[in-house]
Amino acid sequence: MSDSIGVAVIGAGMAGKAHMAAWRNAPSLFGSTLPPVRLVSIGDVYEPLAAEAAQRFGYARHDTDWRAIAAADDIDVVSVVVANTLHREIVEGLLAAGKHVLCEKPLSDSLEDARAMAAAAALAADRGQTARVGFTYRRAPGLAAIKQLVEDGTLGRVLHVSGRYWTDYGSSPDVPFSWRFAGAPGTGALADVGSHLAYVAEFLAGEVQSVNGGMFTTAVTKRPIAAGFALRGQAVPLTGEFADVENDDYATFNARFGDGSVVGSLEVSRVATAHPNGLVIEVFCENGAARWDQERASEIGLALQSDGARLGGYRQVVLGPDHPYVAGGMAMDAPGVGWGQNQMFEYQARAFLDEVTGAADALPANATFDDGVHNMEVLDAVARSAAAGGSTETITEAVNA
Repeated sequence: MSDSIGVAVIGAGMAGKAHMAAWRNAPSLFGSTLPPVRLVSIGDVYEPLAAEAAQRFGYARHDTDWRAIAAADDIDVVSVVVANTLHREIVEGLLAAGKHVLCEKPLSDSLEDARAMAAAAALAADRGQTARVGFTYRRAPGLAAIKQLVEDGTLGRVLHVSGRYWTDYGSSPDVPFSWRFAGAPGTGALADVGSHLAYVAEFLAGEVQSVNGGMFTTAVTKRPIAAGFALRGQAVPLTGEFADVENDDYATFNARFGDGSVVGSLEVSRVATAHPNGLVIEVFCENGAARWDQERASEIGLALQSDGARLGGYRQVVLGPDHPYVAGGMAMDAPGVGWGQNQMFEYQARAFLDEVTGAADALPANATFDDGVHNMEVLDAVARSAAAGGSTETITEAVNA
């Protein structure tokens, strides 16, 4: 790998395509000191999708079995972007084959598997391999800017936090059944988008120590079965039969962060009509407040108590080169150009390549598999709280479960 880096992506769906584009664009961010990046293979069990994606994003070939990617000598780095239930087998196989692995969140569909994956990652690290989990929103310059304002005293100590992640991909009862609708309570909206919301809240307010008030709702209890392969958002023929939805369309919970003095309320949904990707986080601090909205990702809202009542209220702060990650990275390196989720995937990929190559002046590192386990421990505590009617559950209890 000294002269070049071969990359592959396993999973050719929507998030997989974001990874494909990210690996292609990552070397162009900043003044690149990376060796050449080779786009080698796209893996997916549905061959037409893999073939189309490889051609579209400029990868040399496609595979229908992840084992072919694991065995390939010309591949060094692999993104795993498949159903959560498949993560452990594929990730452990790739690590055993000597690959560097970037796995999508949540790390797995069970704590047992996630902890096993973290153990495998620790052994791989001893062999010089890098294994990370994709906490993509930690790459948002708006969130990083708010974190700076907290830490440098401008906003000061966080008092409480409010967050929601509303999506609408399951709003229609006509959406076909898929792996996202199967699994135990807590593996639905909570695992899918709640995993993002949990680490974003922790990024700003500190680690979750305990949760309470957990509640799940399944709003659409049955979904039609597709007659063939179905991509999210595409119309497909149906069999006329239905499958029971097994997990949560909606979840909410309260949390205590840091030393326990910081509190917050978090809410997630996949049936929130008219909110295709509505992640919003708001922190209230001793000196003011700040707000970030994924649908307006190129700005933050900022209110400072020092402005006084006459000038109080949120001001719009447009992100630019003075804010984290932006300067020197974007092609148009100027204020007000804009920023979105696709760029977050690119910076995530660049940070991973920085780690793999030991680059100087590297971006902040991606989340570790241990971070991924902690994220799942938070979700597990929420599921236990919901099962017990909203009881208080500590994260340490999840560790020892």
